[in-house]
Amino acid sequence: MIEQQIDIPMKDGATTTFIVHPERDGPHPLIVFYMDAPAIREELRDMARRLASVGYYVMLPNLYYRSGVIELGPFLGEAAAATRQRMGELMGSLTIPMIMDDTDALIGFAEQQAAAATAKIGCVGYCMSGQYAINAAARYRERVGAAASVYGVRLVTEADDSPHRVAGKAKGELYFACAEHDSWAPLDMVETLRKSLEESHANAEIEIYFGVEHGFAFPQRPAYEKAAAERHWERLIALFRRQLG
Repeated sequence: MIEQQIDIPMKDGATTTFIVHPERDGPHPLIVFYMDAPAIREELRDMARRLASVGYYVMLPNLYYRSGVIELGPFLGEAAAATRQRMGELMGSLTIPMIMDDTDALIGFAEQQAAAATAKIGCVGYCMSGQYAINAAARYRERVGAAASVYGVRLVTEADDSPHRVAGKAKGELYFACAEHDSWAPLDMVETLRKSLEESHANAEIEIYFGVEHGFAFPQRPAYEKAAAERHWERLIALFRRQLG
């Protein structure tokens, strides 16, 4: 595989972006991989590599570039409290319009790359970024063939760009993977999302992963559950193959 980490110009600066794709048989459909709240780390790069290994051009951008942060400190030991506080501040500094501006630039970059196919693209977001993947599907309704939110947060808010409001605008297939035990997205929120998706006739599936907690797909997190994580990979890859090839 071919991988690189480069700075891509954005409306508000430049974001360091990890890009990985197969060496042969391109061009490969673009997948935008939106990071979770703990920021860029090798764990996420490995996940991007796994997606790329089955035939995709994967872009993993640093969404905290406006704050000058790429990686956060340890989440264990004496430094954990300070790291979590900083993570909360960084999460709060982002808005959906900001990330949609970033997505515009990422797609624009990919359009100039011989290895990337951008006629139909995919998006996936974990944790804080599930909302970004769904909004991208609505924003690029003619191009995003598939988008996934994996234990996404803020699925139902009062904002006009709340995932439960915009999902019906997307033409692509949407997938929501939700943990049974998730204080960030409790089951009553998921049920409200489900009703909204039904009312809007969205092309969407919600799957509850029973017996697991928020973060179950990350192998370096305490909540990791291998069986659930592998099921999420099965669902994600099948989704992209159906809609992107």
